[in-house]
Amino acid sequence: MKILLLFLFTLIQANIIAQETVSGKVIDNQGKPVIGANVYIKGTYDGTATNEEGIFTFETDVIGEQTLVASSISYEAFSKTAHITTFSNFIIKLKDDVNTLDAVTVNAGTFKAGDNAKVTALKPLDIVTTAGALGDFVGALQTLPGTSNVAEDGRLFVRGGDAEETQIFVDGMRVFTPYSPSANNIPSRGRLSPFLFKGITFSTGGYSAEYGQALSSVLLLNSVDEPQEEKTEIAIMSVGVGLGNTKKWNKSSLSLNTSYINLAPYQKLYSDNNKWHKPVESLGGEAVYRYRFNNDGLLKVYGAYSAVNFDLTQEDINEIDGLRFGLKNRNLYVNTSYKDFLEKDWSIVTGVSFANDRSDLKFSSANITDIENSAHFKFTLNKYFSSRYKLNFGAEYFITNFTENYNDETIENEYGFANNIFSSFIETDIFFSKNLATKIGIRGEYSELLQEFNLSPRISLAYKSGANSQFSLAYGQFFQNPKNEYLKFNTDFTAENTTHWIANYQYVKNKQIFRAEAYYKDYNDLVKFDTPLALPISTYSNSGNGYAKGLDVFWRDNKSIKNTEYWLSYSFLDTERNYKNYPTNATPNFASKHNASLVIKHWIEDWKSQIGLSYNFASGRNYTDPNKSGFLNEQAKNFNSLNANYAYLISPQKILYFSISNVLGTKNVNEYQYANQTNTDGLFDRRAITPAADRFFFIGFFWTISDNKNDNQLDNL
Repeated sequence: MKILLLFLFTLIQANIIAQETVSGKVIDNQGKPVIGANVYIKGTYDGTATNEEGIFTFETDVIGEQTLVASSISYEAFSKTAHITTFSNFIIKLKDDVNTLDAVTVNAGTFKAGDNAKVTALKPLDIVTTAGALGDFVGALQTLPGTSNVAEDGRLFVRGGDAEETQIFVDGMRVFTPYSPSANNIPSRGRLSPFLFKGITFSTGGYSAEYGQALSSVLLLNSVDEPQEEKTEIAIMSVGVGLGNTKKWNKSSLSLNTSYINLAPYQKLYSDNNKWHKPVESLGGEAVYRYRFNNDGLLKVYGAYSAVNFDLTQEDINEIDGLRFGLKNRNLYVNTSYKDFLEKDWSIVTGVSFANDRSDLKFSSANITDIENSAHFKFTLNKYFSSRYKLNFGAEYFITNFTENYNDETIENEYGFANNIFSSFIETDIFFSKNLATKIGIRGEYSELLQEFNLSPRISLAYKSGANSQFSLAYGQFFQNPKNEYLKFNTDFTAENTTHWIANYQYVKNKQIFRAEAYYKDYNDLVKFDTPLALPISTYSNSGNGYAKGLDVFWRDNKSIKNTEYWLSYSFLDTERNYKNYPTNATPNFASKHNASLVIKHWIEDWKSQIGLSYNFASGRNYTDPNKSGFLNEQAKNFNSLNANYAYLISPQKILYFSISNVLGTKNVNEYQYANQTNTDGLFDRRAITPAADRFFFIGFFWTISDNKNDNQLDNL
């Protein structure tokens, strides 16, 4: 009996001795206690929660090496493996969870919209709901700060850069010819339909090292991964017709959009300043096929085809009968992308794009044929090490082949070039905390045509200064090959380059956003030539330079007024360049010192209607008056345009839509054309170059057919 009691006593003592006390304190980065944090031994039920002072204590009977875990909302989980005796009076410091919605975002120079955007400055549907935009993504983007209103051109001019300095990508792949060609003083339009895209990233400067060959900005468009439902969309418009259809299967889907535009009936009702022999006629179509693999890999194939044909005579002060200009253009663009998640937190994104563009132009007595074949191959890998550290790297290859055949009464010549560019990049995102983050990258590019290799460092830093505010800084160097219009005549160039410095402040709270951004751009190695136009006989060099600096301000409010959203933007731009045939440094004739936009959208429930207004302002642009001394020595009057649209919901799936551009019929003057010879008074006569028409009217009927009887195209108008 004594032996048995001794045995039991020993057992009890051993058990008591085996129990260890785990204790300590949980604090945050500032040393403040974390209340209610869960602390436990992994693989056991032994644990507790911290008290108001962040202190924890509990007992466990496990021995040897163990793993202690601590977790709390808004913090990253903590774990440490060590001998159990280590966890006595143990201090645990929890790091902020950088994946929370209130975490800092690196966004200097960038406007994001879509499903993954934490802050929406411009939504994808705004492209087609903004009065005056006429369903063109450029028209909507021109209401954002940083863009210049060049009404007669229609392309994106960003922060003192010309239109060729902005590149456009679909699902990460380059779109080589994103605009439909047009005639002088008639704005071009983007080829891409906004209905097929879910997200937009518009970088007005300091953009990621993943993208190159753009001195000023990049526009990234992401197509819809998976449509929500099957539907058919019918459009009957004053300028043409449109038809769209979406089909869904188990693992795949297909979306089709087609359109036919003919301005002949419109020109008969509302003629403009041009003499049309054949008004604009275009046929276009787009398709997106998607396939989801069992491993969550997603394949997307995007294809677009467009054909444009027109012929007109335009007024010219030096030609009594005017200048005849005709154009036939066809464009094919194919884009294939694949993305997938791999093992051990790796992911892959790869793709290829191809474009074939042919333009047959008739200019006075000359016949010109331009053919461009281009391709883009891209492969990227992403590694997720933790919420605080991510790595993105990859390589891409660009192929461009351009030929031009010029034929008139006396000359027949062929020009062209072939250029291949190999690029690679590496970039990392580092989150020091949810209040401080950086993006660091470098891009290398080699041009086979220029026989030149360039390195482009990029860095961005963001600091969250308050619950609703943050500051961002960005620096980057950017290179771009000279334009096709130069390379077809001469290839003895170096790449043009610019350096960006950006400082950004952003405040976001309850459906309201305020952004203010200051920037400076330094241009070097710009192309210069010594003739009035770029010609085969011109002498070319890379001796040009320039700068651009300014301030962009943006305010959007979806809260203050019931059923109303609006935004206001303002840009100040100070820029000068010495490039092309400029004799001195001067502000380019596409740059306005002041640009401002106001956009308002209001839903009237009783009328089942949406009313939209937009107002665009741009200060007068420079032009050269040969009757005075100096270069670009005069300034045209300010640009003003008030636009309006109205959508009426006839039934849940039928909409009647009206739009008027330049409601007040403001007589805007873009610039002046002067005669080549003086008159009897020894002066050069001039004519004002104004928009072809003071106003543009649009009427459309839109009908959606789907299982969801309430689904309609109102969000797309």
